[in-house]
Amino acid sequence: MFKRLTVREHMCRMRKFLPHATLLSLATLLAACNTSGVYEDVPVNKSAGSSTNIASLSAVIDSNPSDATAYSTRGIAYGQAGKLDLAVEDFNRALQLNPQSYQTYANRALVFRRQGQNDLAVSDYTRAINIKPDYDVAYVGRGNIYRQQGNYNAALADFNSVIARDSSDARAFYNRGLIYQAQKQDNLAIEDFATAIGLNPKAAAPYIARGISYLAVNDPTAAFSDLSMAVNLDRESSVAWANRGLALELLGKPKDARRNYSRAMSLDNANKIAREGLGRVGQG
Repeated sequence: MFKRLTVREHMCRMRKFLPHATLLSLATLLAACNTSGVYEDVPVNKSAGSSTNIASLSAVIDSNPSDATAYSTRGIAYGQAGKLDLAVEDFNRALQLNPQSYQTYANRALVFRRQGQNDLAVSDYTRAINIKPDYDVAYVGRGNIYRQQGNYNAALADFNSVIARDSSDARAFYNRGLIYQAQKQDNLAIEDFATAIGLNPKAAAPYIARGISYLAVNDPTAAFSDLSMAVNLDRESSVAWANRGLALELLGKPKDARRNYSRAMSLDNANKIAREGLGRVGQG
């Protein structure tokens, strides 16, 4: 006769899998989880990058060739349209006309990031900060590059600088939480993710991150709650579905776990959390 295991018994059986699974999901999260609104460094705005809008901005520049703001605005539009080289050209011209525009440095940094030129992006963020020392956008952008590079001390310094100013920038708390998570300080990470959620409750990323940290501290019930919210906000997140499956597996619900793992695999066939999970609960 089948004996239903308690949550504690499931946790004991799964303990040998959990650290590995958590690390895998964290690696996926750090690489590709920024999928919701404020957590995207370069959100796409198709209307801003439309040919009609760019044409109107070009007309403004033709009439006012010394207007730095016009070049900067068109540079943003080119960036939204994916015309990154043209965006850089406009930002360069804008900075020649107004070398004190910290916003333009930050916008050019975003384009450099999309081009994979992180060193140039860091330099631009630093220039923006030198001009305006309390410019949170630049600290968050630079800190996120440092975090992704594994330079956690520098990243923490940038995020702490923002947070110390009583910032309402959810990204600072979210990214600092990711650093704590990577350092296995999951209780601190959970606190930062909670703050990020409070500041921006409609973004999936901090729910996913906090759910993963709840798994790391052996609280699958809380993890399931967060990851359920995450999949409601972002139905296309393989990371959220896979980790939700793990939470369900730990809660002794293998059929539900299988459905979540399968959903994750349908979104990303390379998802190791889901693949290993299906190996344990079966394909159905």
